[in-house]
Amino acid sequence: MKTFTKLRELTGRKPAGQLVVNKKLGRIQVMIYKERNGFVAYIDGDRLDRYKTKNEAEKASDAIIKALKK
Repeated sequence: MKTFTKLRELTGRKPAGQLVVNKKLGRIQVMIYKERNGFVAYIDGDRLDRYKTKNEAEKASDAIIKALKK
């Protein structure tokens, strides 16, 4: 039987580029990839947004996670 997580992985976009940051904030996985047009943040495998710098991507992902925990 297929789970929701497996289905989401099959339909979602795969990260392209080089992995720059791979960390966990609590139980939530945060990955930042360097792509050809900037840095892209992924939270639990879901694409968040594209940023100009790595620091912007880290700060935005931290802020999103803190906001969602409340």
